[in-house]
Amino acid sequence: MNAANYGIDLKKGVLNKGNWYRIAHVMKKAIQGEDITVGFLGGSITQGCNASAPETCYAYLVYQWWCEKFPKSKIAYINAGIGGTTSQFGVARAESDLLSKKIDFTVVEFSVNDEDNSHFLETYEGLIRKIYYSESKPAVLIVNSVRYDDGRNAQTQHIKVGKAYDIPCVSMKPTIYEKVLDGTFASRDVSEDDLHPNDLGHCLMSEVITDFLEAVYQGVIYTSVSDLETEMVVPISTNAYEDSIRLQNDNSDGVITINEGFLADKEPQHNIREIFRCGWTAQRKGARICFAVKGTCIGVQYRKSVSKPAPIAKAVIDHDETHAVILDGNFEETWGDCLYLETVAEHLPYGVHIVEIELIQTHKEDKVPFYLVSIISSGK
Repeated sequence: MNAANYGIDLKKGVLNKGNWYRIAHVMKKAIQGEDITVGFLGGSITQGCNASAPETCYAYLVYQWWCEKFPKSKIAYINAGIGGTTSQFGVARAESDLLSKKIDFTVVEFSVNDEDNSHFLETYEGLIRKIYYSESKPAVLIVNSVRYDDGRNAQTQHIKVGKAYDIPCVSMKPTIYEKVLDGTFASRDVSEDDLHPNDLGHCLMSEVITDFLEAVYQGVIYTSVSDLETEMVVPISTNAYEDSIRLQNDNSDGVITINEGFLADKEPQHNIREIFRCGWTAQRKGARICFAVKGTCIGVQYRKSVSKPAPIAKAVIDHDETHAVILDGNFEETWGDCLYLETVAEHLPYGVHIVEIELIQTHKEDKVPFYLVSIISSGK
């Protein structure tokens, strides 16, 4: 164990023990030789960014723990991590990327992309509810990664959700990051950019998770887990995001009311990480597209590109130009094009709202067109 070599107290990683009923149920199925599916939903850390190979990512290492622990079971692996994304997008894609696979157990990890505020408390609660109350009733483990330079993450908000729903939560902050603080190792020993773990960081992260799973396993084998299924929980937030709907060019018939200059991208999407697919592109100043969507919250997904200059658009809700939101297609980072999700309206009165996207600035030397990836509507 790498964690033992560094004096990491893995038990300190458990922020909330939670209810073990569902995880124990999955383990019992696996012991009996039934097929199970384990999933992982999150951002670039879950995707495996900065791991030397897919097999050294924490998610795959946790999957391997399941395979080694339950050799009689055929275990499927679903990695639904997409870099640079938050729980706000996570809830909008949970059904297509995760729940449609009929998962039995899933890790949810968005703590370094979500911010520590009430907006992400609400989006995260919506995501957890979407998963936890889905048809297959999967076991859920909330995982909080951390920024290794300053210890920032959104676990203050995520733990509120975990405790409210009695869902187990583990964290890298009181475990791996603590050893950065006490000088056992430097942040760059576990993460070359202070954010994405390297192979050692992924290994340590997996050990924090599997140490908790091992405790549940021991309970199943030797002491029996007496927890009962939790009852339906009343939301702790406004809960406008649980029923999020993502609109792209393949499911927006009848929703687009005006299209002047936006072209549908019909290139097929071969996997979930081909993120700039099924949207609309535009290059001409004044090009606009309008959607009539139901809900209370509206988000616009678009491409911020490192290929500059790029066009700039605006989003206007219900013809209210005074509260127009700028959608700048230029990305100031260098790591690649970003799938950016801009919240353009939140907690409006429920009903049909008009979303207008218009190009307001283009350049002769634009390297790429403006790419509108999707409109996400939420709330009842």
